[in-house]
Parts: sequence; C-alpha cells; structure tokens
Amino acid sequence: MTKRFLFSGAVRPAGAPATPSRLDRLRAAPRKPGEASFFFFDAHSQSDAVKVLPGEYFVHHEDLLLTTTLGSCISVCLWDRSARVGGMNHFMLPEGSGAQDCGRYGGFAMELLINELLKKGALRGALEAKVFGGGQVISGMHSLNVGERNTEFVMDYLGRERIPVVSKDVLGGQPRKVAFFPASGKALVKRLGGGRTEAMLELDRAARLRAALPAGAAGTIDLF
Repeated sequence: MTKRFLFSGAVRPAGAPATPSRLDRLRAAPRKPGEASFFFFDAHSQSDAVKVLPGEYFVHHEDLLLTTTLGSCISVCLWDRSARVGGMNHFMLPEGSGAQDCGRYGGFAMELLINELLKKGALRGALEAKVFGGGQVISGMHSLNVGERNTEFVMDYLGRERIPVVSKDVLGGQPRKVAFFPASGKALVKRLGGGRTEAMLELDRAARLRAALPAGAAGTIDLF
C-alpha cells in the first residue's frame, strides 16, 4: 500500500515533489529590466516580501509586502482599487545627464511602474498614489536640494497625469522605511530616528555613486 503524508494541509503520495512556495515561484519567474528581485520572508509581518532597491520597481496583484528604505529618494506606490493591483518604485533623481532609460530617474521610473500596472489590468484613470521620501538626510547636501527636487518633480508629474495623491509623507530630515501591500493598497511608513544607522549610510553612499552625486531604530509608524 502506498504511504501518504500530510503536506501543507493536503495529502500527497509519498515521493511526490513538493509544491513550490510563492517565494519559490517569484524567484523562478523571469525578471524584466529594473524589476526588483530580492525576495524573502518578513518575520515581523509574517508575509512574503520583496525589497525594492534604488532604481527598481515591482508590481503585483497579491498582498505580499513591498518594502524599501528612503533618504532623499522617492518611492511612489500606485494602486487601482477596482483591479486590486498595485506597485512601488524607488528613484533617486528627477532626471540625469546620462541615459534616461533608467529606473533611478523619476520620469522613466514612473513610466516603468505605470506601464507594468496597465499590463496587469489596472486602468490609468483609476490609479491613485501614495508618495514617500524626499528627506534631507545627508549632511552638507543642502545646496543640491535633492529631496526637494525629487518631491517637486513627482508631485508635478502626478498632477500632469491626473493621478490623485491620496496620502504622502515627504521632506523633513529623517529617513523612512516604507511598506506597501499592493492588493489592498495599504501603506505603512516608519520614520527612522536615533541617528543614522550603518544601513542608511550605505544606502546614501550607493545612491550618490549610482546617481553620480558629489559626496557630501525605533520610530513612529503611520498607517495611511
């Protein structure tokens, strides 16, 4: 008689291959240029998650966790409440002197995010936005006003595209950690206090390097 074992709430024959988890499926899927690819299980939220790094975006129709950490960069979370699909990007500058077809620049980052949402069933006229970042977190970079420029750009862009901004947490002097659930449109922002952590320093250094800029903990959680 064939032995049978309990597996993930269901019975399968002994020796049958395990059903791939959602993280396995996400990791195995082909990646598009600029699409985030760092998948993990987030113990705090008890959810599958993807980290959106500078210059990347991600769109999905299930409530896995999209997360990123921002200094002067901007992250826009777009959502279609009828189609129940959403996505997040992370850009570093409004524009640049190099190649413009790069997700680290605002205009192209927004095009990547919107186009992918439309492919996944969202309607342009149904999109609504939540905007985060644009902080002044790097000492000595006040003259460049990177966070201000990024914030001004994205608000102008969304206004021209007639995409309403339903909530935002921008500018100020603190870095932020952002979490977004694309199916429900729920967003969380945590303002990072207690000094700049090593991870935030590394993020700033990476952003300066990739965007060709000169070198120059616990917190409250807001639910939008």
